[in-house]
Amino acid sequence: MSPQNWSRRGLLGAAAALGASAALGGSPASAGTPGLVRRGRPVLTHGVQTGDAVGGTANIWTRADRVGRMVVEVSDRPDLRHARTVLGPLLGPGTDFTGRAKLRGLRTGEKTFYRVRVVGDHGAESEPLTGSLTMPGGKDGVSFVWTGDIAGQGWGINPDIGGMRIFEAMRRVRPDFYLCSGDTVYADGPLAESVTLADGRVWRNVVTPEKSKVAETLTEYRGQFSYNLLDANVRRFFAEVPQLNQWDDHEVTNNWYPGEILEDARYTEKRVDVLAVRSRQAFYEWTPISPGPVYKKVSYGPLLDVFVLDMRTFKDVNDGNVYADPKRGLLGETQRRWLTEELRKSKATWKVIANDLPLGLVVPDGATAQEGVAQGDPGAPLGRELEFAGILRDAHRHGVKGIVLVTADVHYTAAHHYDPARAAFDDFTPFWEFVSGPANAGAFGPNALDGTFGPTAAFVHAPPVANTSPLDGFQHFGEISIDGRSKDLTVKLRDIDGAVLWTKTLLHM
Repeated sequence: MSPQNWSRRGLLGAAAALGASAALGGSPASAGTPGLVRRGRPVLTHGVQTGDAVGGTANIWTRADRVGRMVVEVSDRPDLRHARTVLGPLLGPGTDFTGRAKLRGLRTGEKTFYRVRVVGDHGAESEPLTGSLTMPGGKDGVSFVWTGDIAGQGWGINPDIGGMRIFEAMRRVRPDFYLCSGDTVYADGPLAESVTLADGRVWRNVVTPEKSKVAETLTEYRGQFSYNLLDANVRRFFAEVPQLNQWDDHEVTNNWYPGEILEDARYTEKRVDVLAVRSRQAFYEWTPISPGPVYKKVSYGPLLDVFVLDMRTFKDVNDGNVYADPKRGLLGETQRRWLTEELRKSKATWKVIANDLPLGLVVPDGATAQEGVAQGDPGAPLGRELEFAGILRDAHRHGVKGIVLVTADVHYTAAHHYDPARAAFDDFTPFWEFVSGPANAGAFGPNALDGTFGPTAAFVHAPPVANTSPLDGFQHFGEISIDGRSKDLTVKLRDIDGAVLWTKTLLHM
């Protein structure tokens, strides 16, 4: 998004959002003010972010308003005395003036402070932005929060309620890292300046040109990702908490799969494969994660391995999902084999599988097709269930313990327990799946559970009507903490302001 393209109303809305967020404890001055271009000096337009903090390294991200060299100072002191300097990339138009620098030699469990600036023409320097992070995996344990579904169904940054305040609630929990479980943006969900609810209340959005239509061009996809960073809560959270990022469907368009041709009059580009390439470039430019496959294993010491899945790039066509071909599915052969083998090899106490589509919930795509794993037939595995039956069977037969699934996607929060004693397919070890979201989107649910893997809902918090706005509070995030001594894992499902709705401790066996 080009700052010069902001409407006057958009700028005023952004200023109001920043002010409201500051009232909640945000700090617009330290996070930078997007969209303000100053002559002579570069400006860091969208704050700083950290990502992929693991193994003593972490990425630091920023974005400038013009060409310049990224420079990062790093110290174990908050005043940054005796800081070492890390030179980052030259930021330019090829990456929408975004870039990331790799920090090395960070010590597990210790807090690191950093300061970022950009040096432009003739040595002119931007005002610096500061942040901090703690390398996850210390002896006291490890914790993280997760959610998904940001700025969806027409609900964007609303300055009247303090912006996306769930991010401030997550920051106050002080997690070691944040897992974004997909639907990082809603590229297919344009925003209007105001929405009148059925009861007469009015929701106001900060609006930019790129968020006023469905995204098709690279510029429009970049504008989807940059939009979230207009919120001071988001920027402050990202400056302090390292990210892991998944993508799901709305980063491109609703319920997409490779090879799809859209039947949607809003799009002039109907080829989803073309749109996905553009979205993927913007995704990697505007998040602090490293280039490479979306799916990966991230190890946080002996307590935790996180298996981040990509259930979109290799997805088969959305149909009735009752086929008998075990080679089809959501993951593709290479990722499926990778997950099976890495679960076998993992020595971590807990193996958290981040699946951006839930396992046992039925997620329809129209009247006859299915978007997710399940399809509502409680019998033996069919369709995409075959893929996960194979993964769970292999883990069970190789004695893999400590598997926990976390997901978002369905816009409510829930806890599901899977048990072979209740299942049509019983060749697996019992496990839990925890659902949380949305972060700032319409609330829906609950969805029907499919009995193939024997799930039961231990907890559900869903709105009374579909597409309930964030004004009514049905926004959620989850928190997982693993105790360094007992090795027990505790899950807390929280609401928009961080209040705990439900909790469960899983004992280390």
